[in-house]
Amino acid sequence: MSPAARLQAVIDILGMIEQEARPADALISAYFRGHRYIGAKDRTSVAETAYGILRHRARLSWWCGHYGASPSPRLLTIAYLRLVLDEKEAPTAAYFSGARFAPDMLGMEEEKFLGKLKGHDLLHPRMPVHVRVECPEDLWPLFEAQFGARCEEELEALCAPAPFDLRVNQVKANRDDVIRELAEAGLSAKPSRYAPYGLRLGARAALPTLAAFKEGRVEIQDEGSQLAALLADARPGMRVADFCAGAGGKTLAMAAAMANKGRVSACDVLGKRLERATERFRRAGLHNIETRTLAAESDPWVKRQKGAFDRVLADAPCSGTGTWRRNPDARWKKLGPGLAELLPLQARILASAARLVKPGGRLIYATCSLLAEENQQQVETFLAAHEDFTLMPYSEVWREVASAPPPCEGDVMRLTPAQHGTDGFFTAIMARKEAPEAPAAAG
Repeated sequence: MSPAARLQAVIDILGMIEQEARPADALISAYFRGHRYIGAKDRTSVAETAYGILRHRARLSWWCGHYGASPSPRLLTIAYLRLVLDEKEAPTAAYFSGARFAPDMLGMEEEKFLGKLKGHDLLHPRMPVHVRVECPEDLWPLFEAQFGARCEEELEALCAPAPFDLRVNQVKANRDDVIRELAEAGLSAKPSRYAPYGLRLGARAALPTLAAFKEGRVEIQDEGSQLAALLADARPGMRVADFCAGAGGKTLAMAAAMANKGRVSACDVLGKRLERATERFRRAGLHNIETRTLAAESDPWVKRQKGAFDRVLADAPCSGTGTWRRNPDARWKKLGPGLAELLPLQARILASAARLVKPGGRLIYATCSLLAEENQQQVETFLAAHEDFTLMPYSEVWREVASAPPPCEGDVMRLTPAQHGTDGFFTAIMARKEAPEAPAAAG
């Protein structure tokens, strides 16, 4: 593809993202499936440019509004070329030649807009702070309350691309062997900073083509997600429930930690996701996993399994603010419930999942959110209503499951891209009190 043709593909994709209520990664994949003639290198270039524009969307849109224009896919692309990639005016205009596969020629208003950007940088003194850091205006006060003076630093880190992390499946391989195997395939991988089975690749890779992936020795999983599963401290022979299993990433990590001994119940309200996850389970060589589709968080199965599990992980649906590096469109698109709907849902999930925990067992609450409302406030509310649970300092569990120093201070684990290089993740461990001993029989 010519550079102009790649640019037209970017504009087409941005139009799809703007019009369709589906995640950007799904829409980009669908676009490439419909244009199979696009080669691998061109796909990479197109996807990177589209994601680059999405990562700068608020700032690029501000420039459009600053000059009285609506932020169309074409204008956003023009602004990105000039303000981010520093393309000069004439080369930028040359892409829009109207030739075959190239974008249509610039209209008069587009030419004026391009000319007005001359001499400007991406940032402008009059740009509001929430725009500078690509934060929705309604969420800015929540971030500011959470992070205070570090707020801009934390949000700026969320604008960067996410690293490419893997988890080694200890049932099939060890980390050093996988590092050597990947090196032979031309991939540089280093041990994760905290996760004992984690690897961080130097660059993105077509992992599904590699034997290590196809044969189940590695899985794609952010280090933060790995640590949330690690803190479940799932051990061989236990009964473990992954209450919101989704695609099964944490289920896999816990089942592997159990060395195929015991039973993990992967539960979710989305049965099709669980069906897709079963292929991952088979590839990993894990046969201690059963799937359970729930009608809701209060499914009758929960009542029947009351007090049956040693560990229950509730990775609750959340705003996903901690994953904005890899899902930049999620800042602006409403693809699910809003915060007002999520908060009561999270509370119901916690209360229902707690019923599964046996006396002496543990409830692990996790989100990929950075917002206190979804994290520590939910835990505090739950503990106030459930006197049979107590907060267990995560560092106590950390010493049992990891050799690296704990990533943060405090009783709960709060991970952020700026401080830890992971997705934003929150994890709290709550232990259920042992059942009181029955009084001895008289005489």
